[in-house]
Amino acid sequence: MLQQEPYGEVFLVNKPYEWTSFDVVKKLRNALKIKKVGHAGTLDPLATGLLIICAGKMTKSIDSYMAQEKEYTGTFIIGKTTESFDLEKEIIEVADPSHITLEDIKGAALLLSGDIMQIPPMHSAIKVEGKRVYESARKGIEVKMEPRPVRVSVFEITSFKNPEIHFRIVCSKGTYIRSLARDLGEILKTGAYMSALCRTRIGDFKLEDAEELNNLIEKIKARPHENL
Repeated sequence: MLQQEPYGEVFLVNKPYEWTSFDVVKKLRNALKIKKVGHAGTLDPLATGLLIICAGKMTKSIDSYMAQEKEYTGTFIIGKTTESFDLEKEIIEVADPSHITLEDIKGAALLLSGDIMQIPPMHSAIKVEGKRVYESARKGIEVKMEPRPVRVSVFEITSFKNPEIHFRIVCSKGTYIRSLARDLGEILKTGAYMSALCRTRIGDFKLEDAEELNNLIEKIKARPHENL
């Protein structure tokens, strides 16, 4: 009897709004009926867009996918902020942004471009002393976050209608778009938060080539699983 090759597959998924990245992994794990399934880079629950899922022997490639350049589009709101710098927490009024111009915003974006040091948001999955910092944040415990080097290759303002800023960002692994919202708000002295985010690319993989999760699950369930 011929020995079967170990199963391995990579899926490009358009992560649904309000789903965690692990929710998607769990759904695919159940459909594939195997344990070795993982994602190559977390997307926050309130973000949508490209999520790379690796199954079987392809889980060994997760780190190489995670290291690749990312591209995002989305919206920042100025004049207000939140504790998490997205819509997960209550919106807080900061300052009247009516005087802010497109030139002001482009100037702030330029300061946040290139090789920069960035402090991750408290509501993130980074581990400090073995604990996820968002777990401490939810308990009201302050954790000292050290700045980390990241690269923002492109910080393009695609449109501005006060107080909404629409953007396209190309960045390195480990860059937090919510932190860019926070820092933009600090530079403008108006506060800011991220109201929408979509990951459109990871390396050469594009969102337009991703599948809707429900469609993908149906396709997987319809095929034979003997090779898994």
